[in-house]
Amino acid sequence: MKQDRYDLTVEYILENQERCYRLAYSYIQEREGALDVVQNAVCRALEKCWDLKDPDAVASWFYRIVVNEALAYLRKNKKEVSTAPEELKEETYREPGYERADGTEEDLYRRVLQLPPDMKTVVLLRYYEELSLKEIAQVTGTNLNTVKTRLYSALRRLRRNLEREPGNA
Repeated sequence: MKQDRYDLTVEYILENQERCYRLAYSYIQEREGALDVVQNAVCRALEKCWDLKDPDAVASWFYRIVVNEALAYLRKNKKEVSTAPEELKEETYREPGYERADGTEEDLYRRVLQLPPDMKTVVLLRYYEELSLKEIAQVTGTNLNTVKTRLYSALRRLRRNLEREPGNA
């Protein structure tokens, strides 16, 4: 029975590794950091899979682990390191899953990342990871109505920001 939970966890991780990386990258905004987050989340999930009470909830359970690991990574690496300007590199890493040729998706995604953390999490999980509101409530450990309120507030804030920009009606 316990081996079944382990196998289920491994199977889910293998089938959804790209989605988990995308979610981690949406928080970290750096390739190496996102890979670290996913690796830590996988290790934690494999250690804790025996405690999983509902095998049908493996998706929301693992998303929650990824989100928590990403937030922990951000807290841990919050320190700023001063670097001389000549040491800074001019290379940029782009995550292809979030780009469009006309740049509109990139601009919107940039604005989503500027939202407060609670709102950002709900928007990323809903529109970029395509989770249902109920699944988001499970992942974030919040009430369904709270998730709805955060999503509505985030969308309203994004709309206001877009309307304020010159050239938009």
